[in-house]
Amino acid sequence: HHKTARNVKLSPLHHKLVEKGAYFKPVSGFEGADWYDEECSTTNPPTIEKLTWNRESWFDHWEDEHIACRDEVALIDMSFMSKFIMQGEEAGEVLNYLSTANVNKCENTISYTQWLNDEGKLEADLTVSKLDNGTYFVVATDTMKGHVLQWMRRHTRGRHAFVTDVTGAYAQINIQGPKSRELLQRLTSVDMSNDSFPFRTIREIDIGYARVLCARITYVGELGYELFIPTEQAIHVYERIVNIGDDFDLKHVGLKALNSLRLEKGYRDYGHDIDNTDDILSAGLSFTCDFEKENGFIGRAAVLENKKNPLCSRLVQVLVKDPNPMIFHGEVLKRNGVPVGDIRSGSYGHSLGGAVGLAMVHSPDPINLSYLKQGEWSIDIAGVEFPLQVSLKPLYDPKNLKIKS
Repeated sequence: HHKTARNVKLSPLHHKLVEKGAYFKPVSGFEGADWYDEECSTTNPPTIEKLTWNRESWFDHWEDEHIACRDEVALIDMSFMSKFIMQGEEAGEVLNYLSTANVNKCENTISYTQWLNDEGKLEADLTVSKLDNGTYFVVATDTMKGHVLQWMRRHTRGRHAFVTDVTGAYAQINIQGPKSRELLQRLTSVDMSNDSFPFRTIREIDIGYARVLCARITYVGELGYELFIPTEQAIHVYERIVNIGDDFDLKHVGLKALNSLRLEKGYRDYGHDIDNTDDILSAGLSFTCDFEKENGFIGRAAVLENKKNPLCSRLVQVLVKDPNPMIFHGEVLKRNGVPVGDIRSGSYGHSLGGAVGLAMVHSPDPINLSYLKQGEWSIDIAGVEFPLQVSLKPLYDPKNLKIKS
């Protein structure tokens, strides 16, 4: 549309999702399927008649999608994600220096990592996958595409390392949920068992006539896979998946459910609940740091210095104990009646039974388990206070048993 720039950048699967009753929202210029109404179609698209701060007319569709991912298997189109390939004799060294994690160890391995600046503040939240000694696959959120690309280019100057933006070259279909392995095994000749294809493995598999880069990783907290498919073969792979989908209760799932699923798990989203004003310790992401690896990483000295001091700002996960209210962004948290922070990202946790979110809490005292347990927590939602559960650990599957099953 010439006035709104809508429908300018489309996923290769777009027309297929329209047929499934997708309601689209803008996602960094792309059209992203936010939720689905299965009674709608190309000639009868879903609409929103009236917006509300309470439960929207499509709340039940959202809940069904959320539960389907938890209990069965979901198909999520995430082709808008930023994707890059770095190649060269020094590519591994460069990426390892940029990354808090050691991303230059085993081939066919995914590393979740942070990129920091010299102050130990967050520059990017992403995955780096080592495909072989000279080839690495980098995936970042859609909003970080330009920054991640320039950060790599800045640090590859004069090095034998070359970056290619392959965002448009690959469609991305996420297959997530307890039945995801069983579904994919029906489609490929590659052994998808836990022993042969464990968590954080990335490897090429066959689906139909296509060669697909398959990553066993999740952003919803379930057993799942992300499929990176050459754009020209995306429809072929999609149709193969959908054609057997009924056997596994496959459901198309939109971004509204993706957000509620990831917030139940406490997963971060750069640009929403964390950004470059946060340090890695307060964001709760220092577990990605390998302080012993050769040549260290950008920001290592600052992180080690900050570790000497107690944390007086921390990102926490929250769950509203009353199942009725909704939260969105900016709602104020109180501890013993005193405001201590606000919601950075909010949604509704259909599996946990209440609104969930991530909030940054500030205090003159160290924020630790004792601080959380000894306080009486509440949240102000439109002028009404509700009791609140606050946690440093994920409230859903804190031991990651589902992910590694």
